[in-house]
Amino acid sequence: MATSNSNIRSFYLRFKPHMFMILSQIGWTLLYFITEASFNHGMNPYVYITYRHVVAGVVMFPFAYFLERKARPKLTVALIAEIFVLSLLGVGLALNMYFASLKYTSPTFVASMINTIASLTFVIAVALKMEVLDIWNPRGAAKVLGTLISLGGVLAMTLYKGSVIKSIWNPLLHIQGSTTTNENWLMGSILTTASCLSWSIWYIMQAFTLKRYPALLSLTTWMSFVGAAQSAVFTACVQRKPAAWAIGFNIDLLSTVYAGVVCSGLIVFLQLWCTEEKGPVFVTMFNPLSTILVALLAYFVLGEKLYVGSILGAAIVIFGMYLLMWGKEEAQTNLAGIFRNYKDSRSLKPEAFTTTSEGREEITEP
Repeated sequence: MATSNSNIRSFYLRFKPHMFMILSQIGWTLLYFITEASFNHGMNPYVYITYRHVVAGVVMFPFAYFLERKARPKLTVALIAEIFVLSLLGVGLALNMYFASLKYTSPTFVASMINTIASLTFVIAVALKMEVLDIWNPRGAAKVLGTLISLGGVLAMTLYKGSVIKSIWNPLLHIQGSTTTNENWLMGSILTTASCLSWSIWYIMQAFTLKRYPALLSLTTWMSFVGAAQSAVFTACVQRKPAAWAIGFNIDLLSTVYAGVVCSGLIVFLQLWCTEEKGPVFVTMFNPLSTILVALLAYFVLGEKLYVGSILGAAIVIFGMYLLMWGKEEAQTNLAGIFRNYKDSRSLKPEAFTTTSEGREEITEP
């Protein structure tokens, strides 16, 4: 029994980041349908971004204040500036450009482009030497190949439709309303690409900020409040009608509360924890799961069309993700083993070491 419990605990500790990221993607998937219903109801996207981060900040503040009172580092001018830029990248720029791009392109195009964040983050991480890349090593080659295969799967889902898969039953839910799209693919593509690049830099910057400010709850709270303020300024510039800020007890309030508490609060906190444990590339490589889950949920629940290309692309994405995780897992294991061995050797008594004639230290006791 003890051995069984030990194995379960070992399995949980090893795959806890993976489980957190899968739960995060499920949360993002549900957000897609709730916000779609809210926007069709008339909710302004920019007002929505502002409100959801206000809600996230209010909800996370008490947890951050009481749970991290002793562990929270002192804020300096440099840290405040860093949090400001971090909020600008992840909220002020990325989210607002993302929703602005929806006016000029299709939701399918934008959702597919978002999946390139993992590849962009991987390239930036390698350039900054945050990711060890040895293409002559099987694990290193797997990381590159997995990234390319996942990107190929995303492109397959976007460019190849194939035949329509017949619906098994009538849709369980109907999202009513309509959205207007003014097609300008050049402007939409620029905004989407800029949004993805901003998100990639945001994930990379989180890893650096967490080294100087390792208080995850507090950092989530700060990003929410600062991001809300930045978004409010932007919204005030582009949306001059006071009526756009009105919100009632309807789907608009539900989407705002859900997005604030679950997505901008809990999920961002989980992503920060996973970034600290596994790095930014690990976090972003789960993004395609959301696209796959959205397609499946839309087919089974909403009765939307599902194409063979979507299933083929999803299978390619999953295979690529597996390769990338396999390559990264080895790197994480090796680093952890080196660090553990170093700590164990340093914990030995001074008399446990002898110096050889060549000047090297050797351990004389087991």
